[in-house]
Amino acid sequence: MNYSARLGTPKKWWESRAFRAFALGLGCSFLFFIPFIIFDRGYFLFYGDFNVQQVPFYQMIHDAIRSGNIGWSWTTDLGANTIGSYTFYNLGSPFFWVTLLFPSKAVPYLMGPLLMIKFAFASLSGYLYLRRYAKNPDNAVLGALLYAFSGFAVYNIFFNHFHEAIIIFPLLLAALDEYMETGRRGIFALAVFGSCLMNYYFFAGQVIFCFLYWIIRVSTGSWKNVTMRRFGWLAFEAAIGVVMTAVLLVPTVLAVMQNSRVNSPTYGWGALLYGNEQRYLHILSCMFFPPDIPARANFTPDSNANWASLGAWLPLFSMTGVFAWMQIKRKHWSKKVIGALILMAIIPILNNAFQLFNSAFYARWYYMMMLMFALATVQAIETEEADWNRAFRWTFGITAAISVGIGLMPSNIDKTTGAISFGLEKYPERFWTYVAIAFLSLLLLFILLPLIRRNPKKFTRNATAGVLIVTVIYASYFIGLGKTQSYDTQNFIIPYALNNGKDVSLPDAEGQTQNYRVDYYQSMDNMAMFWQMPSIQAFHSIVPGSVMTFYPSIGVDRGVGSRPDTTHYGIRGLLSVKYLFDYAGDGNNFKDGDATQMPGFTYYATQNGFDVYKNEDYIPYGFTYDTIITRAQFEKTAQSNRELLLLKAMMVEDSDFTEASQVLRTMSEDELGSQVYSQQMYEQDCTARARETCDSFSRDGGGFIATINLSKKNYVFFSVPYEAGWSAKVDGADAKILQVNNGFMAVLADSGDHTITFTYKTPGLSVGILITLCSVLIFLLYLWWMRKRDAKLSLRLAQESAANEKIAAENRSRQSAANTDSAPPAEETTPPDAENASPKVISPDDEIAP
Repeated sequence: MNYSARLGTPKKWWESRAFRAFALGLGCSFLFFIPFIIFDRGYFLFYGDFNVQQVPFYQMIHDAIRSGNIGWSWTTDLGANTIGSYTFYNLGSPFFWVTLLFPSKAVPYLMGPLLMIKFAFASLSGYLYLRRYAKNPDNAVLGALLYAFSGFAVYNIFFNHFHEAIIIFPLLLAALDEYMETGRRGIFALAVFGSCLMNYYFFAGQVIFCFLYWIIRVSTGSWKNVTMRRFGWLAFEAAIGVVMTAVLLVPTVLAVMQNSRVNSPTYGWGALLYGNEQRYLHILSCMFFPPDIPARANFTPDSNANWASLGAWLPLFSMTGVFAWMQIKRKHWSKKVIGALILMAIIPILNNAFQLFNSAFYARWYYMMMLMFALATVQAIETEEADWNRAFRWTFGITAAISVGIGLMPSNIDKTTGAISFGLEKYPERFWTYVAIAFLSLLLLFILLPLIRRNPKKFTRNATAGVLIVTVIYASYFIGLGKTQSYDTQNFIIPYALNNGKDVSLPDAEGQTQNYRVDYYQSMDNMAMFWQMPSIQAFHSIVPGSVMTFYPSIGVDRGVGSRPDTTHYGIRGLLSVKYLFDYAGDGNNFKDGDATQMPGFTYYATQNGFDVYKNEDYIPYGFTYDTIITRAQFEKTAQSNRELLLLKAMMVEDSDFTEASQVLRTMSEDELGSQVYSQQMYEQDCTARARETCDSFSRDGGGFIATINLSKKNYVFFSVPYEAGWSAKVDGADAKILQVNNGFMAVLADSGDHTITFTYKTPGLSVGILITLCSVLIFLLYLWWMRKRDAKLSLRLAQESAANEKIAAENRSRQSAANTDSAPPAEETTPPDAENASPKVISPDDEIAP
């Protein structure tokens, strides 16, 4: 049956089930978000990544786009490609682009409302997919709510940019179904375009799922008229949908490929078995219990799955509906899909297929499984053979077994007293609260189950209410629990972070407010991003490869953040740090008695809740050297001394060393071996480097301009990360950029006054724009050609139908005449089978002659 026909046309749009799914999703999320928004004075603040990444990223990129500075972000780590670093987080999200309609100060206030709207759209998109398979549209609404408020969706409030994938995925499947069932053109390409544009990481996983989905449905014969021609056009639409995203995809891929985290393949025993046995129980338990808060694994504290997005619980139903559907003997493609997904969840290499086989453990594809679980639940509700009582017993039994096994298992025996401790969980109060919510949900379902066959309509209505009630309870607990792990929102984040550092007032005596970075002492991650100030402290996963290279080379771990501690005082001078902020209210003091934690810093003032310290060994951006060293000399130096060595001499790559050695003296091996690495010598080296520096430095998203007076021909070093998009001019003439100091840049200039201009153009952006424009044109031509082709097909079908009808009418007339005439019938002139002829059915994929 045609999908559009099954949907029907409601008398009023607000009476449609689609609107009901959206409204219930919005209303439910409003109920569990609004108390926390009121508590935080209009903001929605959670904890961890949400507070220190999602909120400042949204505002920072919002302001960058509105000011036209979208090329280079000076406030992302030591500097970063804006498109490459933020496509994953927000640049592809339509919800982010809505914020551009509002002023900068409004952006933090929008985080909560945007999340509510995302839950509503997830419910709507879930409905649009499930309605294709539900006999009763009210059951599709119920399934949509299960999907939108699954454990995965609530868990990932923490990562609010994951919700775009939750929204687009059902639309991608619905578009695939529509094409395979009706041959309708264009919508699958648009769905692919939307999915890839919103988030390339999740799109990679969706491609894997779509292959699996397509293969299973074709092999089970659930789609008719599957031909190679139809598959070919499907592949074309998939390809053109991806290519249309080139404007963001090309520069993003070029940026991400520099990141060392993408090159970690799965192999060996790690491809077959998880190295930690607790992880298997974590995967199982997440299907029967509300999700743990990220970074606080409770059921399996040593599963090493923090931040993995392990959430697969359906409110009210848990796994009951899935079991009821899977236990039916009837064969169905959705059973095979669910079975394949569960297998992929427990085999590491298959799990990692959803992230291009990277070995890091993540379950960030479970929203796909949640949609299939919701579909199974809806199908079980509408199937007479489903044995809900048996399915309930299975769900209850597994839930009880996990609860007792973890909660009451002896964990320790005191050898002195013989006292036995019980419970394997890390946080007993939270554990038993999760258990209580899971059993409360099952109890409510048990009360409703007698209605499932006796009064299906009432069951669906009451089950929908039950899902909403359980969701409000468990989501409220989840958010409240997370907020207990957060920095104090009332006394710290709101007054000192979200005020954009308005009470910070630093001197401008030298006219160089853009010529330095700042530092933070044991403060909240990304504090500088809230204030939009360049800093050496950053929590951001996607930064230039040169940053990922530089920090490890000097002994600073660079996984997902740059957090050099106070033992690395040398990079404060090298990276032009002028001020350090120490929050005055946390008891962790940068100054201990008369001494500070790093040399060269002196107390300046207390501003915006922070004690401010000035670096007396500060060196502005753009300074010179007298000496160079080779990479081999740099690498033979003890790692702890390398940053101090870079204040004595500039490291030049082997490919540029011959050229550079004609300008600057090379440090000898004996000289290298006799170097002193002390705090006193550090201060002297900083003084030497600061003797000849840029006297002005201004920056924006397109690069920077600096002026300097050189006493002799020399290289001017800038601690700006090297990237392919940079080009330089000295006094208007093109200048070669040397990659120096293991990740930064320098240019050569003669003696005298000079203006040095560095221009940044996002690598791949121009090509990406051109590809997007061309592919959009091709897509439009494709739609036009297909429409014209289908019109010819319709005309041909109409002509053949008319011809066949004419033949049939003539036959009926002859037969009538024969029946009334006593004379023998005339010789038949019509072919014997003409009377039974029927119009030829032509597929939209058949050839049409010109």
